[in-house]
Amino acid sequence: MIRIIVIEDDIKAQDSIKRIIGEMDIFKAEEIKVDYFTKYNQGLKDIIKDTSEHKVYLIDIQLESKISGIDIAKYIRDIDWESELIFITNHDKMFETVYRSIYEVFDFIEKFHNFESKLKKDFKKIFQKNFDNKMFKYRNNNFSVQIYYRSITYIYRDTQTRKIVINTDTNNYSIIMPLTDSFNFLDSRFIMVHRACIVNTDRVESYQWSKGYFKLDNGKKIDMLSKKFKKEVEEYYERNS
Repeated sequence: MIRIIVIEDDIKAQDSIKRIIGEMDIFKAEEIKVDYFTKYNQGLKDIIKDTSEHKVYLIDIQLESKISGIDIAKYIRDIDWESELIFITNHDKMFETVYRSIYEVFDFIEKFHNFESKLKKDFKKIFQKNFDNKMFKYRNNNFSVQIYYRSITYIYRDTQTRKIVINTDTNNYSIIMPLTDSFNFLDSRFIMVHRACIVNTDRVESYQWSKGYFKLDNGKKIDMLSKKFKKEVEEYYERNS
């Protein structure tokens, strides 16, 4: 479940946000719930108090009520440090006030300055980072494993054991399976960079083709990079740029 909370007393602005959300592909394949509020009330208070869900708040700073958007954000941060806060406003002069008052602000967007493109970009970053719950799921008679895709750094074939080894941030998992068959359990972010290695493109920081290694976002260098796959890798990034 993706939960978005919009706190905006301008109905035209609410309609614009509804349209933007409706146009974005990242929401079409997911279960999504969007709540709209024009002011702080009991319904909003109950949502804020429920910290069992990770939420994204879009908050208009200057609401036509006694409780401002900054006040609401402070209430949120009193009990919830995980949800994302995006502030929207007509006045760029509020930027400094927001960042001095509220901890962990994801972004600050002006309504009349590239609002749509900035909001779409923020949504993409947030949901790539926080709402990616897709998993590698495998089971046989003696073994079962479920691993979040975002945790997998790379997968390689162990020539000695003839197993594939799934490397993650904290563990390695060995499975009896041909390397290419693992694509049946993965999504498009995983590509082959060596005849014995598949990488999670979201976790690669750089490719050093002349030196035969790629560098992960955790700083590790993996010496399993073949120039034979350079064209396919470059084409992947061109399609997804």
